[in-house]
Amino acid sequence: MMAIRPLVSQANPLHISPTFSRHVKPSLESREITLKALHSKLSRRIGAVATLVSVLIAGDAIFNKEFANGLDFSLVAPEQTVEEAESEIRGHAREMVEVKALLDSESWRVAQKELRRSSSRLKQDLFTIIQSKPGRERPPLRKLYEVIFSNVSNLDFAARDENASLVWECYKNIVVALDDLLSII
Repeated sequence: MMAIRPLVSQANPLHISPTFSRHVKPSLESREITLKALHSKLSRRIGAVATLVSVLIAGDAIFNKEFANGLDFSLVAPEQTVEEAESEIRGHAREMVEVKALLDSESWRVAQKELRRSSSRLKQDLFTIIQSKPGRERPPLRKLYEVIFSNVSNLDFAARDENASLVWECYKNIVVALDDLLSII
């Protein structure tokens, strides 16, 4: 019984019951710890804000066209007009359709390279045309854009894997979407 008594007498008097507690005035040490924690949180916030501001300022300087060393990060070719895009899109679409000969001969790597080359030109033309259209005419063109280039990516992967059935399915989807696109434009 004597061994239990010292434990009871040393019990924490701050929490006598779940509903009542005794408040003790904070000591100088606990105030210093609280101030250090507050200062630490505050300095972390100030540091985070300063970092964010510097990134935004540096980003503006890096991606500003005047400071980007002449690089243009947009998809629209700055020298390409809408008229040029509309006149060239049929030729680039024809180049994509002509990949069929390479697919027939199962020249997968060559077909991939030619598909990438012709699709990048078509993508630039189509993006220029979409940007020139009024807002109400853009959604069907964007949908065709998405169908064409998602199938181009899928065909590229299928050709890499030499999956002939998927290659032909994607090719058929591309041809149908190109026909729809050229009838709208």
